[in-house]
Amino acid sequence: MFFLAADAQKPVSVTPLADKSGFTVATGTKDLGGGFYDHGVASPISNHRGVVSTVDGEGRNVVLAWLFDHRGGYALLMIDIQTGKSEEFPVPFDPKQDTPYSSILSSDNKFYSFYRDHFVEFDPVKRKFTFVSRATPQMAMAMTEDDMGKIWAVTYPNSGLVSFDPKTRVFKDYKSVNKENWHQYQKTMVADDSGWIYFGLGNASSQIFAFNPATAETKSILPKNERKLGMALVYRDLNGKVYGQGLGTEQEAWYELYKGEHRKIGKYDKSRLKPIVTGTQNLFHNKFPDGTLLKTLDLVNRILVTENPKTKKSTEVTFNYSSDGAIVMGVGTAPDGTITGGTAFPMRFFNYDLKTDKWVNRYAIGQFNALANQNNKVFFGVYSGGYLIEWDPYQAWKGITGKGSQSNPLFLTNVSPTIIRPFRLVAHPDGKTLIMSGTPQYGATGGGLLFWDDKAKERALLSDDQVVKDQSTMSLVPLNNGKLLGGTTTTPGTGGEKKATEAMIYVMDMASKKIEWQKVLFPGAQEYSEMRLMPNGMVYGIKDKKVFFVFDPTKRQLVHEEDLVPKFGRTTAEQSPRIFVKGPKGEVYMLFNDGAIVQIDTKSYALKLIATAPSKIKAGGDYADGRIFFVSGSHLLSYKL
Repeated sequence: MFFLAADAQKPVSVTPLADKSGFTVATGTKDLGGGFYDHGVASPISNHRGVVSTVDGEGRNVVLAWLFDHRGGYALLMIDIQTGKSEEFPVPFDPKQDTPYSSILSSDNKFYSFYRDHFVEFDPVKRKFTFVSRATPQMAMAMTEDDMGKIWAVTYPNSGLVSFDPKTRVFKDYKSVNKENWHQYQKTMVADDSGWIYFGLGNASSQIFAFNPATAETKSILPKNERKLGMALVYRDLNGKVYGQGLGTEQEAWYELYKGEHRKIGKYDKSRLKPIVTGTQNLFHNKFPDGTLLKTLDLVNRILVTENPKTKKSTEVTFNYSSDGAIVMGVGTAPDGTITGGTAFPMRFFNYDLKTDKWVNRYAIGQFNALANQNNKVFFGVYSGGYLIEWDPYQAWKGITGKGSQSNPLFLTNVSPTIIRPFRLVAHPDGKTLIMSGTPQYGATGGGLLFWDDKAKERALLSDDQVVKDQSTMSLVPLNNGKLLGGTTTTPGTGGEKKATEAMIYVMDMASKKIEWQKVLFPGAQEYSEMRLMPNGMVYGIKDKKVFFVFDPTKRQLVHEEDLVPKFGRTTAEQSPRIFVKGPKGEVYMLFNDGAIVQIDTKSYALKLIATAPSKIKAGGDYADGRIFFVSGSHLLSYKL
């Protein structure tokens, strides 16, 4: 099998694993000069961000799918379901790593989306993008079509509204129609038969809005006491009216909405929803106009399966597409010396063996954000379930089959909603404890700490109230005296309200799990991006990805600080930054976004540039086999010391 690597425009040879759990890639490491090497794409796969089944200009059944890799939503893919012939249509703007979060197939067979501040129309009959317009930032979270055929979108982060009339070709940008002190998400959007537009809002505080296109008037529906953590939802009924809830639960009251007015109606249990082909990034409209069903669109194995609903006969075709590789969240060295980590969209596990120059790529249960080694095993902190899992690189891969199983990887626990996006996972020197931190569920503020005893298979889970209220822990350092040093971030859960103004450093007693000391070490700091304990007892740290500091945890004093930006720019970053890399003799290096690799003098703390990568360093970073490994774009690179 061959995949096409878009960056190199050369086929990548892919061999399915014998156990069918994934595939291997023979890469052929490239010498980039100056001590740098490119070991290839970690996961040469794209993710779809909305799929619809429709017809082209000749009436042939085709599938349309938005393609997303580390660059963003870079193209629309069209596949003929009978032949597997595929065409790619690059989007008419630079996605800059943004991607569709909502799309809609209109009643006149046009496909729309709105992201990276651009509204686009694709016509499968003409086989091209037929409209594009810049508009209020940033991306549509919900879209709809009104009874006159106009296309509407509501956008993150400030509830911008736009409309497009396919008949007159008039595009209107109504700008932001609601203000909050948090980023606004919308999941549903509909129109009543009088032309009023409605959308549900979340996550920090739910709300339903009604918008009158004739006057640009916006009305909020839910009273303050009915606004809750979560997402409000709205639905269009065939009776021409709209129905909504403050939250999508059985306990929530229903509202009937029409011409901007609203009334509570108790239950709404006789719904007849108006069919509109729209949805989130997971949109999968699988019914073609002739009734044929799309059963499978597999971007990993390049397989498309359809079914004749009358005969139940399935047809399978293969197709191809270009990809520059999925987002890599970071890399670390496993106990067996391989480089391991995970990708996002699609969620994949990988490890790379430098000795054989080969990759292994497998399905992952989520986004492997953070990792740590203990007792010859690798532990991963996983978004979005807040999972903690364990992988034994010396045993056969069996896949995760469920809680309490003897699978490999092994599911240990999950801590959602207290933590859903892990920022840090550290292995305590006691040889049994794993500590994980991160941000909480969507819309919430302040994540806690997980303490996992891997010998007893027991856990302790602290809330932010027990650590630092309204903040999440970004960096963790087990100290030598039974204490734990933590550095926070003011970042809330996704879509949550930021409540803290300054990040803290704290000391916790490991035995009692009580905070003994905390301080705003740097006034105005928003995060302590990473901290590492050194052999002499000092702690190296990074503030806001731009200041290097040295902290004495015994005296609880700052002993050194230096602004990194003038010389090196900002440090590399990801959701779990791996900025510091320790070498074989205890030397310490820092990785920077613009490519600088800098060594720290352990006595004077002087910073010395030792090399500059030929491309940006997107994520760190670990040491193995005389090299510093890091992520550049979707590629794994190394620098030979």
